[in-house]
Order: sequence, then C-alpha cells, then structure tokens
Amino acid sequence: MKINAGDTAWVLMSAALVMFMVPGLALFYGGMVRAKNLLAMLMQNFFALGIVTVLWVIVGYSLAFGPGDFIGNFDYVGLKGLSTQVSEAGLPVLAFVAFQMTFAIITPALITGAIADRMRWAAWVPFIVLWSILVYAPVAKWIFGGGWLAQRGALDFAGGTVVHVNAGAAALVLVLLLGRRKNWPRDPMPPHSLPLTLLGTGILWFGWFGFNAGSALAADGVAAQAFMNTFVAAAAGMLGWLIVERLKAGHATTLGAASGAVAGLVAITPCAGFVGGLSPIIIGAIAGAVCYLAIWLKFHFKFDDSLDVIAVHLVGGIIGSVLLGFFADSAINKAGKDGVLFGGGWSLVKEQILAVVVIMAFSMVVTLIIGLGLKKSLSKGIRVTSEEEEIGLDLTQHSENAYSLERV
Repeated sequence: MKINAGDTAWVLMSAALVMFMVPGLALFYGGMVRAKNLLAMLMQNFFALGIVTVLWVIVGYSLAFGPGDFIGNFDYVGLKGLSTQVSEAGLPVLAFVAFQMTFAIITPALITGAIADRMRWAAWVPFIVLWSILVYAPVAKWIFGGGWLAQRGALDFAGGTVVHVNAGAAALVLVLLLGRRKNWPRDPMPPHSLPLTLLGTGILWFGWFGFNAGSALAADGVAAQAFMNTFVAAAAGMLGWLIVERLKAGHATTLGAASGAVAGLVAITPCAGFVGGLSPIIIGAIAGAVCYLAIWLKFHFKFDDSLDVIAVHLVGGIIGSVLLGFFADSAINKAGKDGVLFGGGWSLVKEQILAVVVIMAFSMVVTLIIGLGLKKSLSKGIRVTSEEEEIGLDLTQHSENAYSLERV
C-alpha cells in the first residue's frame, strides 16, 4: 500500500497539536489553583507525557487496538511488527499509534483538576499507571478500537465518551475518596493567576483542532467540517456560559469565558465529524449554559471538585454524546448516521445513552477499586496531611516554589 503523504502529514501534525494541549491544560488548571500548588499541578500534567507514553508503547496500544471485542491482546506489545505497516487508507500505522497515544496521555491529565491541592504525588504516580491500563485502554477499545459499543452503533468522533465522560467519572470518584480541601467551602480559594488560565485556554482551543479535525485521519472534507464545528462550538459555549453567568451572578467573568469555551469544545468532541450547519452553535451554547449551572451541584452535594472537572468534562461529555443522537447527519459523513432531527429515529440516541452509562459505570467502579487499593496499601495513603496542605504541595511534594519573592 502506497503512503498518502498529505493525510500522513495531517495526522502527524494533529498528534503534535494534541500533545501541545497537555501544557495548555497544565496552564489552564495551574492558573486556577493557589500559588503554593502551581508546580504540583504542572507536574501532575507533564508527568502524563512521560509515563503514559512509555505505557502506550509497551502495552497500551496493544490492549486498545489489538484483536478483541472487549479488550485487545498482546500482539502489538512494544509496537511489535508495526514499523513497516501501512493502513488501507494509506497511513503509516505508527502515525495512527502516535495520534492515539496523545489521547491516552491527556485523558488522565484531565482528572488532575478535580484532585487539585490535596493528592499525594506518591499516590498519583501508581494511580495514573493503573488507570491508563485498566480503565482507559478497555474503554478506548470499546469505541475507538472497533469494540462492542462501536459494533452496536455508538458514535464518538474524537472522544466525548472515551476521553471526557471517562475522565469525568473517574474524577468524581477520586473527589469523594479524597474528601474536601481544608476549610472548603468556608474559605474562598480563588485562582491565583487568571492570565495563565486564559493562556492555557488559548492553547487548548488551538490544540483541539488536532484533537477533533485530526480524528478524520485524512486531510479531507470531514476534517474541514470538524475543524469548523470545533471553532464554532467553542465560541457558542463561551457565549452560552457568559449569558447564564450574567443572568445568575450579575457579571460575566474571564474565568467564565475560558470555562465556557472549554465546555463547548468538550461537547462538540463526539459530534465534530458528524454534524454541520447550525448544529455546533446549538450544541456549544447548550453545553456552555448547562455546564455553568452544573457547577452548583458541587455546592449542593458538598463534593469538592476543585477546578470543575465534573461540571465541564463529565457533564459536557454527556451533553455532546447524547445530543449527537439528535443532530447527527449522514450527509456530513457517510460513516455516521442520521439522528432524530434528520429522520433517523431514536436508535442512535439509545446507543449514545447506553455508551455513556456503561463507560461511566465502568470508569467509576474500576477507579474506586484502584483508589481504595492505593488508600489501603500506601503507608501514607493518597491524601497529603493537613500540615502539608497548609504549606502547599509545591514545597511538600516537590521541594520547589513556582514564584520567588526574595530579592536577587
């Protein structure tokens, strides 16, 4: 099979864009934590680039894309035999491996926003190893790897369920296991640097074009549609969030603008290559508004999701995955289906809901097992002490400071 140079270049560039989302996410989250925890947040995200990359090459890809309906086998351990393979679409298989590797990296990194300020570094390291193998790889197999949910007819263009619902469900479990931050919600814990958060938002938005448009795996019309949908949904998500924030809180904030854009990006992710026209505006606006309202759930139920991972990624992923059942249009992508609004009936909605429920349940149960296992097996547990939390994770976990106030 001859290599398609244009498509290969696009997929490799998209992989680089998704990789760039990891430092973007680190800055997005880092600006929202208190200054004493900035480096700890950056480190948790950057570490994913190291550990998940190695795991993916050794066994992750084989489990996610090897033969099987529920989990792959060990045929591709160490990427055995893939160096010279070319897909039927004319892509070097390693280009696809690299692209999917970046998804495997950023998914557990999303969880860090929920556990900010209180999870031990010594607990995060084994957690991300176990979670990447036991949770991410099987879920990726079910959808991306042609597993049983994909065979039933569930659609997920770029990771609404595999990435966002999966990580959001795990975040909820860890939040409950770790408990609240010291003195939350009595004491205000405002972001220490919103400029960093906005910079991170811009990088995420930029990288998301690779995330979504790159999932077409070709430089074609579907990629162009996904690119445009990504841009439009992010903008609509920002506007939807700010409108509701203005009505509910009396003001529109820069943090709201950043969060709304990300909510729109999350919601369009499963839909990006399957919808067109005004659909991304509607999907993004709904996500921005609903994700803002979802933040109030943590105050109502008293769970401390530090940086609103559950409200933005879990809720946003659910919204996008389910709305795809309404807005999918096979005229946009022959590999897709028609949703309710395009004459396709309710079958796709049912499959989308099933995929969301199954992936949520699986992620929560296995994350709970991993979390409880680490909590009992690690000598100091998974949470920092009250004194360490007061001092800050930068010093207590990494012996560093993000900022030096001493004169030089």
